[in-house]
Amino acid sequence: MVQMDGSHHDWFEGRGPWCVLMGYVDDATGAVYARLYEYEGTLPAMDGFKRYIRRYGLPQSVYLDRHSTYKVTAKQTIEEELNDVRPMSHFEKSLAELDVKVIHAYSPQAKGRIERLFGTFQDRVVKEMRLAGVTNIEEGNTFLDGYLPEYNTKYAKEAAEKADFHRPIVNRRALDTILSIKTGRSLRNDFTIAHNKKLYQIKSNIRAKTVIVEERTDGSMRITHNSQKLKYHEIVARPLRAEKSAEKLRPITARKQSESHPWKSPAKAMVKARAELQATS
Repeated sequence: MVQMDGSHHDWFEGRGPWCVLMGYVDDATGAVYARLYEYEGTLPAMDGFKRYIRRYGLPQSVYLDRHSTYKVTAKQTIEEELNDVRPMSHFEKSLAELDVKVIHAYSPQAKGRIERLFGTFQDRVVKEMRLAGVTNIEEGNTFLDGYLPEYNTKYAKEAAEKADFHRPIVNRRALDTILSIKTGRSLRNDFTIAHNKKLYQIKSNIRAKTVIVEERTDGSMRITHNSQKLKYHEIVARPLRAEKSAEKLRPITARKQSESHPWKSPAKAMVKARAELQATS
C-alpha cells in the first residue's frame, strides 16, 4: 500500500511561489517519492502517480484523503442508482482501470506516516533547497530527483516480507490515456463539439453521436472515438449553415382556348370525329 497526499507550503521561502508537494510513501518500507506542482488537482495527481509507477510499478492500493480530487461528494444520478454504481472521481476511475484499490482516510491522523514526512520535509528539504539556490518548481523537481534516492538509502527500511508486491506495467504507452481526464461530448451535425468553453471542429469523417475528449498530464488534448484518434482544430464560432438557394417557380398561366375549340362544343367535336372516321373507312 502507498500513502499519497499533497502538502501546500512556502517551499521556496519567498524565493518563488507557494506550491504543493505531492508525496508518496511505501507503507512497507517508508521509501519516498515526491514532486512539486502548482496546485493539488486531478492532472497533477495523475502525473505524479504515473511517474511513481513508472519507477516502482503498480501498487496494490493507494491510501489518501477525501480531497475533491480523489473522492466525489455528489449524490448518485438516476442512471448510477439503477446500475448500482457509486460516483467516482476521474482519479478513482483511472486507478480502477489500473486495478489499484483506492482507500479513503477519514482524518489526518489516519495518514500518520505521510503527515510526519511532510513535517520533516518542511524543515529539512526547505533548508536543502535554500542552500542549493532553488527558486521555482522546475528547479525544485530537479533537486528532488537527486535528493530522494539519497534520502531513501538513508531512511527507508526493508519490508517484513522481501517480496515486492508492486506489479509490472504491461503497456507503458497506455498510461498516457488511462491517466487522463476523459469526458464524453456530443458531436453536432456540423461536426463540432464544445469543451471547456471552447469550440472544436472535427476533421475526421466518422459516424458518431458522441466523442471522448482526453486531457493529458502534459497539457495536450486528444479527441477519440472507439479509441481512434480524431483530427480536429479549435474554432472561434460554429460554421454557418449553407442555405440552399430557393429555385424560382414560374407562374402557371391558364391558356384561353378559342370558341371553335372542340372542348368548347362537345357536339361539334363528336360530328368532326365521326366524319374523320368515315373518311378513313
